[in-house]
Order: sequence, then structure tokens, then C-alpha cells
Amino acid sequence: MKGFYRLNDKFVNKNRQMRTLYCSVLIFLFFSGYVLSQNQPTNPVGLRKIPAIDVKTTDNKTFNTANISNGGKPIIICFWATWCKPCINELSTIADVYPEWQEETGVKLIAISIDDSKTSGGVGPLVNGKNWDYEIYLDINSDFKRAMNVNMIPHSFIINGKNEIVWQHTTYSQGSEMEMINIIRKVAKGDTIPAEKN
Repeated sequence: MKGFYRLNDKFVNKNRQMRTLYCSVLIFLFFSGYVLSQNQPTNPVGLRKIPAIDVKTTDNKTFNTANISNGGKPIIICFWATWCKPCINELSTIADVYPEWQEETGVKLIAISIDDSKTSGGVGPLVNGKNWDYEIYLDINSDFKRAMNVNMIPHSFIINGKNEIVWQHTTYSQGSEMEMINIIRKVAKGDTIPAEKN
């Protein structure tokens, strides 16, 4: 029996050592992962470029989104539709301050309508009626919308001078344009944009 207990004690000791080693490795991996994650870029969208997708102008000409540019200055891309009241509220609110934003930061706003073939005919009249001074494009088949991972509108993106997506936001509430202009000011200065909670 003594031999059995000696073998059993060795087994228990080995098992205990393995558990201790296993726990130590897990703790090490956890803290290593945490430290590494602190050194990663904080931008949740990872500074990806604008995808190259064909959209239409309001006069039915093809435009490739790879040609979106603003001479190294910030760009706002807003996805909207004529049937989306919060979208129209956001674009109308920005229209009131857009000349000042342009003067201060050089920003350009590009409004991408996701109206389908049934409702896209109302885009031009609505834009003219609202007197919006934006570049307007039609994404009738939602190809650009899908490429930008837009699920709900309004959905706005801020693009830096290298055509990289540095910030995005969904929905609209009164006053949220102030958050947008603050981000645009930082982008215009070349500052790093902190992660957003959307």
C-alpha cells in the first residue's frame, strides 16, 4: 500500500504542477494580449480606404468613388434617402453651417442617396428645394452602401486627406453636428482621432 500512496502522491504533485503551469500561462497570455491591445490604433474602422464603386450623378453620369477627393482636406460622406426624415434633418442642419465649416477647414460634403429606382427621381428636386450645396450621388443598387458596411441611415463618415476613413457615426440627433465639426477640425489639423462609440 505504501508504494501505491507514493505513486498517487507523485501523480497528485505532477497534476498540481501542471495546473499551476497552465494557470501561469493563461495569466501571461491575458496580460500580454491586454498590453498589445493598448498599442493598437484606437480607430475602430482601421483607416481603410474608400472602396472603388460606380455610382451615378443626378444627371445619370457614372462616377467612380475612387475619384472622390478634396485636395488633401477632410471629406464628409453622408448616406441618406429622400424617405429618411433624420437624414434630411441632418443634411439641412449642416447646410446652415456648411459655408463656415468650409471656410474654416476646407471640408467637402458628399451626400450619397440610397434611393432605389422608384424613389431616386425625387432626389434632384429635394436637393434643389433644400438648396443644399453638396456633391450628390445616387447609389441606386446599394453597391457603395454595401462596400462601406452601411446598415442604417443616416450614416456619416469622415475621410482624411489620404482618402482613409477615420470616423463614422450612425443616426442623427440635434446637436450631433457639433461632434462632427470637432472631428473635422482635428482631421484638418492632422490630429489622431480617438475611437468612437457608435
